[in-house]
Amino acid sequence: MIKNYFKIAWRNIMKHKVFSLINVIGLTIGLSASFVIGLMIYYDYTFDTFHKDGDRIYRVVTDFHSPQGNFNNPGVTLALEEAIKENSNFDVVSGFYQERPAKVENKAIDKVVKWPNFVIFTDANYFKIFDYKFLAGDKTNILSQPNNVVLTEKRAAEYFPNTAPNEIIGKTLVYNDSLNVTVTGVVENFKERTDFVFEEFISHPTVLQTRLREDFLNKEWANTNSSAQLLVKVSSSADLVAIQNRFDALAKEHEDEDSKKYGLTQKFVLQPLSDIHFNEAYGIYDWSKGQASRSLLTNLALVALFLLLLGCINFINLNTAQASQRAKEIGIRKTLGSSRKQLIGQFMGETFLLVVISALLSFLLSRWLINVFSDFVPEGLSFDLFKAPIIIIGIAVLLLVVTFLSGFYPAMVLSKFNAVSVLKNHLTVGDKKVKLRKFLTVFQFSIAQIFIIGTLLVGKQINFLLNKDMGFKTDAVVSVYNPRGEGEISKKEIYAEKLKAIPAIKDISLGGHAPASMSSNSSSISYVDDNNEVNTDLQFLFGDANYANLFQLEILAGRGIRNDSVKELVINETCRKKLGFTSPEEAIGKTVLMSDENIPIVGVMSDFHQRSLRSDIKPMAWRGDWYRARFSQFQAVHVSFQNNAEGNLKETLSKIESAYKTVYTDVDDYRVEFLDENIEKFYNREKRISKLLNWATGLSILISCLGLLGLVIYTTNRRVKEIGVRKVLGASLLQINTLLCKEFLVLVAVAFIIASPIAWYGIDSWLQDFAFKTSISFWVFLISGSAMIFFALLVISVKTLQAANANPVNSLRSE
Repeated sequence: MIKNYFKIAWRNIMKHKVFSLINVIGLTIGLSASFVIGLMIYYDYTFDTFHKDGDRIYRVVTDFHSPQGNFNNPGVTLALEEAIKENSNFDVVSGFYQERPAKVENKAIDKVVKWPNFVIFTDANYFKIFDYKFLAGDKTNILSQPNNVVLTEKRAAEYFPNTAPNEIIGKTLVYNDSLNVTVTGVVENFKERTDFVFEEFISHPTVLQTRLREDFLNKEWANTNSSAQLLVKVSSSADLVAIQNRFDALAKEHEDEDSKKYGLTQKFVLQPLSDIHFNEAYGIYDWSKGQASRSLLTNLALVALFLLLLGCINFINLNTAQASQRAKEIGIRKTLGSSRKQLIGQFMGETFLLVVISALLSFLLSRWLINVFSDFVPEGLSFDLFKAPIIIIGIAVLLLVVTFLSGFYPAMVLSKFNAVSVLKNHLTVGDKKVKLRKFLTVFQFSIAQIFIIGTLLVGKQINFLLNKDMGFKTDAVVSVYNPRGEGEISKKEIYAEKLKAIPAIKDISLGGHAPASMSSNSSSISYVDDNNEVNTDLQFLFGDANYANLFQLEILAGRGIRNDSVKELVINETCRKKLGFTSPEEAIGKTVLMSDENIPIVGVMSDFHQRSLRSDIKPMAWRGDWYRARFSQFQAVHVSFQNNAEGNLKETLSKIESAYKTVYTDVDDYRVEFLDENIEKFYNREKRISKLLNWATGLSILISCLGLLGLVIYTTNRRVKEIGVRKVLGASLLQINTLLCKEFLVLVAVAFIIASPIAWYGIDSWLQDFAFKTSISFWVFLISGSAMIFFALLVISVKTLQAANANPVNSLRSE
């Protein structure tokens, strides 16, 4: 019997090819999006889920609160670990310090690796929190002595190629030319997805032989470094409230006088292991992979849900509309003894067959979609993830749900027909079914309309962001960064002199980062005037005397800095207002207190945007390279080009690189950044949202218009004779087309009325994340409504014009 059901189902699909094709296209688009987005959600939510007692593992992080705002740090003070070690709420406490050595040598084979990443100083407790599989070495007494290191299998193969793990034990590595460390263990890399990507584990006591010695000996409570992190495994009976109370008490107990004076408080917080992958406030350890976003995954899931619903709605609309065409088949089947249950089973079988066909096509499309959604798809996600048992089960459940959503109501409608009424040709279409189809059509076009409005407004905001004047020169400027760890200012000066010989270069400046960057360096300052004290955080721009000229920073009063080493500040307008000066001129000559030193203000510059336009402009000052004797803040040589240099840009960049290699002969760490490209990177997230909306809009319009086309075909086929009579009675082509279009265009207009306030609310909420934003213009809604009506009219007219042009003789011949 089931085989017979599928035979009949296939015949019906082939008999109604157009409607079947529309259903398959709609379901295929929805299922493809669901498969790929579901894969992405599964991928990101399965990070670090394999650790034993993972629900008891936490990272301790620090939240700071000040009058200037709140900020977060993934690190803690080094003193915290000692303070909580004996707390009974913790089974294991393990601190580690992230470091990046300049080079590591295996002198036995003259193997040198420069700037290896994912290196930490830690202790044996780290391996009690995370259960690594040891391939070689004694786990019981690991990292207890100075100058020991445990390597992962991958890193061991890099330092000791073609050597078995057991043979590596006891061998020596030299860090930064002076630190001799013995390999005491080799562990297997985690095979599952994890954010704990560390490759080298150096014993904690070894840190006392490095530049970090003083920090680890003093362990100041006021010193928080993002590289110094703390992991804990709480006991199975731990009281998390008691832990937080203890953290708060420690923070209060060790609050220093400056913090009390300036209203700065810190709070230690437990961050669950499951939160690390998603929480951008604290970050992950491999920044090259990018941070996962719960909100983005939620938005993607909603897109998939809406596209799937649109496909299901098409199926319901078209199958209920076709009900009268299958009425005689149903009447005969009932007369021959078919029960309603059997009829429902047959119609659900037809639906399931269409869903399976759509699913098979979706698998083929998914490979392509993974590439299309490359901006959203995590780096490690591949098509092979479809083989995971939970994914297979999830897809099977999804297909059954889609089959039920799409097929159940049409099956109930079709199986309900009365056999006597059908065979006497007394069948009528109920008002409820017509109203449902209208409601579903309005719902479809409301979703499409929301996507259109959202796409236009997001695009308008991105255009505003990319074209807004940042307040300084952003085009034709590149920054060439010196090699990591290179502290000699003389080499930078020699390099700058060599660049002056290139004709296409207009200006050169030594400095830190460009005026707008992802980096920041700040300090607290205070200004006292007539017993009134003002405190503020001040960000710094590091640059030589030509820095403002190259970046075209406007000096409103006073002058720029004259010398790299003289301690003086050029503050921005925001800082001037924060300190209480009524005009730029009033600030000149005043001094501010910074690190117990009085620093004079010699100039005031115009405000400019230091970050993306999501952020407000902060108090900032331009200063020189004050502490060059100990370390230089000048990391880059900034270069601006002549106006006519664009045509030979490739050649000019080649000369800049050649000059670099003549100065830094023994390094291959050449880094050049275009300022305008860096500013565009501020808005990568917005660009991804825009791309997502573009695809969602296009697909939702396609599905909705296909569904509308199906309904128009059905409606015009039912009204063929009416059209013939109207033509005979003298109706014009325009009158007939207007008659046929009117009903559907009213539904599209209603959808626009419903969608507009929803879209406005959504975009207005999104724009609240930006300190500087475009307006929500009326013309955007006008264009989007007109576009939707245009698409609908185009689709409707394809069939209605064909019906209106038909010869009435053919439709009335049988009357």
